[in-house]
Amino acid sequence: MSNPSLLILPGDGIGPEVMAEVRKIIDWFGAKRGVTFDVSEDLVGGCAYDKHGTPLHDATMAKAQEVDAVLLGAVGGPKYDTLDFSVKPERGLLRLRKEMDLYANLRPAQCFDALADFSSLKKDVVAGLDIMIVRELTSGVYFGEPRGIFKEGNERVGINTQRYTESEIERVARSAFELARRRGNRVCSMEKANVMESGVLWREVVQKIHDAEYPDVELSHMYADAGAMQLTRWPKQFDVIVTDNLFGDLLSDLAAMLTGSLGMLPSASLGAPMANGRPKALYEPVHGSAPDIAGQGKANPIACILSFAMALRYSFDMGDDATRVEKAVEQVLADGVRTADLMGPEGGKPVSTSEMGDKILAALDASL
Repeated sequence: MSNPSLLILPGDGIGPEVMAEVRKIIDWFGAKRGVTFDVSEDLVGGCAYDKHGTPLHDATMAKAQEVDAVLLGAVGGPKYDTLDFSVKPERGLLRLRKEMDLYANLRPAQCFDALADFSSLKKDVVAGLDIMIVRELTSGVYFGEPRGIFKEGNERVGINTQRYTESEIERVARSAFELARRRGNRVCSMEKANVMESGVLWREVVQKIHDAEYPDVELSHMYADAGAMQLTRWPKQFDVIVTDNLFGDLLSDLAAMLTGSLGMLPSASLGAPMANGRPKALYEPVHGSAPDIAGQGKANPIACILSFAMALRYSFDMGDDATRVEKAVEQVLADGVRTADLMGPEGGKPVSTSEMGDKILAALDASL
């Protein structure tokens, strides 16, 4: 049986620094757990443009289609702001998502007890928070046609089209229901069926899939604006939230900040099953490339490490080891270890990117 394969795309800014800490953990699994990954590495984003004149080379795209999972760091930076839209670093990431057909974006919002005070909400509202937002990623208003800026009479008009087919809604709904069965067995579907026909279709299709295939999962429906309000009022009422591309973009960032640090959170983008039964998958931290601190050893590697933990769980059927990594992170935070972004008003000396990685490795050693 071949080793699980992983394509690493560190990208730009702090991407290579945080990915270096993931490589340590991959090596740890080989040395301490007897699990060897076939790891290859390539370019995406601005660094790919610098070398190839494109943010994602065709050969890299072909590699991504062949491996069991892709792990990406971050893309972009002010150096590339003046590039044509078609070759901006972010287009590399969007191409990966689109051509791999990664239609279900999983964005967990988990509040570690040690960081509960970092949230702008009261501690009792967020302590112990553990919800999952499933965002449809390859359709909706970001991809619908017609789109563009057009001339109408004496003025310009910007047009984006919200468009969903039944099959697109069905598959992301199934992803949410399957996830819920592994968690709290509850799904809340969010749309705007009160004012949008696409929302009416969304609600009808999600309900149909529930009734026919997942009657054991508790399903509720909520308008997306009311959902945003409820997320800030009492987020722990939710388990899995499934929603469209636009609302998912907004609601997942809102939920992420409930935890106190956008830079702490991982994500997974999953597609249809491959021949081995595992979904095509790309994992990436939610944070950006942070070019202002790149190369200074200040970046927090936890989001990237937790993204690898998600890969262990969803791509490699290593749920126990994923939990092991997550618990190691939790232990390090409970011990008061902090990178610069997690320093509270009490001050103290932050650890570097590599020191945080070493602390997590030590916690993994202690877990054996």
